Amino acid sequence: MITKMRFDNLIENVRVWANDKGILKAENAPKQMMKVIEELGETAGAIAKNKATDEIKDGIGDTFVTLIILSYQLGLEPADCLEAAWNEIKDRKGKTVNGVFVKEEQSVGMPSLLDTLPPSDYELDN
Repeated sequence: MITKMRFDNLIENVRVWANDKGILKAENAPKQMMKVIEELGETAGAIAKNKATDEIKDGIGDTFVTLIILSYQLGLEPADCLEAAWNEIKDRKGKTVNGVFVKEEQSVGMPSLLDTLPPSDYELDN
């Protein structure tokens, strides 16, 4: 039986690994941000192409890893970043439009990019 690791243990493992590889330097942050975008793009492509769950799971995991490393390069704790995001969204009001949550403040003012596109431009088809 495989024992699952806790998220905080996994974050620490990534930090130690990245530190051992010499990646955790602030000057590497711009290149690391490109790595985040690369992994996110690969994940988006896997989802758009209805790839196997294992491939999507790997892509999401790779994206987590790159974000964890980026946060440490910037002197931030990944859990603090997630907590800040949670505190920002937890009481957010809004509605789901074409599968995308649109916060209330956004829906009254300027349209988001998704509001300007016909649904077929961003909905995933088989």
